[in-house]
Amino acid sequence: MTAIVRCNYRCVYCRTGNDGAQFAELPIEDYARMVRVFVSLGIEKIRLTGGEPLLRRGLLDLIRETSRLRPAFSDQPLDIAITTNGHLLAPVARSLKDAGLSRITVSMDAVDPDIFARITRVPGSFERVRDGIRAAQDAGLGPVKVNCVLLRGFNDSQIEAFAEFSRREQVIVRFIEYMPLEEASTDAPGPGETSRAWSPEIVVPMKEIVARLSAVRPLVALPANALSETARRFTFDDGQGEIGIIAPVSEPFCGHCSRVRLTSDGKLRTCLFSQSDHDLIGLMHSGVGDDEMRTWIRRVVQHKEARHHIGEPGFLKPSRSMVHIGG
Repeated sequence: MTAIVRCNYRCVYCRTGNDGAQFAELPIEDYARMVRVFVSLGIEKIRLTGGEPLLRRGLLDLIRETSRLRPAFSDQPLDIAITTNGHLLAPVARSLKDAGLSRITVSMDAVDPDIFARITRVPGSFERVRDGIRAAQDAGLGPVKVNCVLLRGFNDSQIEAFAEFSRREQVIVRFIEYMPLEEASTDAPGPGETSRAWSPEIVVPMKEIVARLSAVRPLVALPANALSETARRFTFDDGQGEIGIIAPVSEPFCGHCSRVRLTSDGKLRTCLFSQSDHDLIGLMHSGVGDDEMRTWIRRVVQHKEARHHIGEPGFLKPSRSMVHIGG
């Protein structure tokens, strides 16, 4: 779910130089009720995203309340995670853990400080993100996952460096193929920037990533943690470091996707590439009970899209960009 749409970074593949479309942020109590309903339906994993969720007041309260819930069909505690850019993470990592957070994923698209600054358009912040990762590990929020969206000609030079980063810092590095989810912009790229417009040529496909990593050290495939896992998992032949590759463009995994997304303004989306939202918050504010909400959610999810259509004739971008859907 997306708890916030604001962000303190302006990553070039995600945001234009302007504010773009604006969507509301709901009271924490509204998110908490919707989470309770989803958990009662069998949801076992909750991920809080953004924007940048660490900007949101009341986040710790939401995590505390969520951590007290138990899945409907499992004896295990909920898996509660946050996806963050890591800039604000170091000072709050321990508080997040104490509130009941399970794991942290950090979006980090370069390990070279200069390239990192060009992507985020926030100079000098690489060290803060690295320190945030280490603080999360120290707080027991590991294994920390580090997500890198690759754009050819911009940060694909970082693939081998990320392999070393995974081994040195003991994090799971996950490379993500670039998808057509950027905000619309007519602006020309700035100095040193690639175009923000998606095209197949910008995508660095999974086979290329595997070949380049294998040239560093031989890769060994790891089994999936769950059928619905989106990343193909690998380690190196000496067992040091873990690499995941999420390849929705070159090797789609739509057939076993079990994700639904709740936007910051309370709309349910059944696919990143949905052409419409489903107004859950409108239903909730109409005064219905939890049973009616559960019935409505089941009906929406039963019509979840079978697949996306990236690269096919007539493909349409989703009705919202990624920053307004939640990563």
